Amino acid sequence: MRLIVLTASAVALCATVAIAQTPAAAPAQQGPQNPAVKDMHQNNSPVPVAGANSFTEGEAKSHIEARGFTNVKDLKKDASGVWRGNATKGGASVPVSLDYQGNVH
Repeated sequence: MRLIVLTASAVALCATVAIAQTPAAAPAQQGPQNPAVKDMHQNNSPVPVAGANSFTEGEAKSHIEARGFTNVKDLKKDASGVWRGNATKGGASVPVSLDYQGNVH
C-alpha cells in the first residue's frame, strides 16, 4: 500500500512540474506579416507576378487609377492572372498591368 501511495505521489509531482514548465501559447499575430505591397505607390516586384488574382475588373481599374493612370480601358485578365489593358499617363497612351499582389506596371 505504501508503494502505491509513493508511486501516485511521484506521478502527480512529475505531472505538476511538466505543466508548470510548459510555456503559455504565443498570442496570434494580427494579419499577414508580409503585406502584398508595402505602399499604395510602391511595387514589390519589377515585373508583374503570376498568381491567382482576386481583383474584380472594377477594383483593378480603381487600383491602377490610384497610381496616376487615366483612361484605363480594355482590361482583361490573362492566363497568368494579371490584369492587362491600356491607360494614359503623362499624356501618352501606355500598356498597363496589375498583378495579384497589387503591383502596377
